Amino acid sequence: MIIGKVYNNFNISNGTDLAIGFTSSAVAVLLFGTNFVPVKKYDTGDGMFFQWILCASIWIVSLVVNLIQNCPRFWPLAMVGGFVWATGNVTVVPIVKTIGLALGLLIWASFNLLTGWASSRFGWFGIDPEEVSRPVLNYIGAGLSLLSAVIFLFIKTEVQSSSASLERTPLLRETSVNASEEISDESWVSRLSPAKKRLIGCSLAVVAGVLYGSSFVPVLYIKDHGRRNETIYAGASQFDLDYVFAHFSGIFLTSTIYFLIYCAVRKNKPIVYPQAILPGFVSGVLWAIANCCWFIANNYLSAVVSFPIITAGLKNYMLLSVAFCIILAGSLSTAFSKV
Repeated sequence: MIIGKVYNNFNISNGTDLAIGFTSSAVAVLLFGTNFVPVKKYDTGDGMFFQWILCASIWIVSLVVNLIQNCPRFWPLAMVGGFVWATGNVTVVPIVKTIGLALGLLIWASFNLLTGWASSRFGWFGIDPEEVSRPVLNYIGAGLSLLSAVIFLFIKTEVQSSSASLERTPLLRETSVNASEEISDESWVSRLSPAKKRLIGCSLAVVAGVLYGSSFVPVLYIKDHGRRNETIYAGASQFDLDYVFAHFSGIFLTSTIYFLIYCAVRKNKPIVYPQAILPGFVSGVLWAIANCCWFIANNYLSAVVSFPIITAGLKNYMLLSVAFCIILAGSLSTAFSKV
């Protein structure tokens, strides 16, 4: 009788964990897919100022989360994950200018998925490999996700130049102050042939995806070694949300360093678009909430399951539809491999 009661309690607990994990994943997917919408119609220049505003907003959200969590212990190693993510984030604007946001996001999300899944599944970088109850289904899901990434590379996009878009016309005051900067900012793209734009954009998207997919490794490393008495991380929290502040602090610190280097290279004449500040801040808030949900999903589903779920003319639409069907099948296969 007692055994049956314990078994029922375990099933209830397991079902609750899955519900929380999948709900968090759904929120993360929604916000990751829309976090750049507020800034879409505004010019961000070369992106360095925009990414700094974005990261400042991200850090503010993490500060609130840290207070809600009663200020858990700060592990500096978790900041390394923030450094890795911020390094990948620097490539976003060049990617958008060469292959567009839609294709860029699809490519870096696919490689984000594959890197995060593989590092968790096989125990790369010193973390413990994660087991699933249905490994074949898990591999099928990852394989389908890889196939979708290949399909995305064949989708053709047209990137509208900023000079042709009325939505991106800068203010008169900015034009007079930053005219030379604008010309130099656009010229490096305009001088590239379509083939080179695609090559550079896709390559940067792959690099960004690999960096994004590796950003959770330090947190997983701390958690895994926190279960061992012989390490300096013994007793470390097993709740992923306790590492948000350290992780996001690494993001903000790295973006600040990159922005200062950028200002120095440009001789203290950075390209700044004031009208993009508020949208950039909102974009950062949406991203931060999405990533917090991802931390929660990692806790309740494990990274090997959450990564494939969260990161997942006529010819282009057909290819895109097929790719989405495949990545959806891959995500569902990976998700149910845990059940």
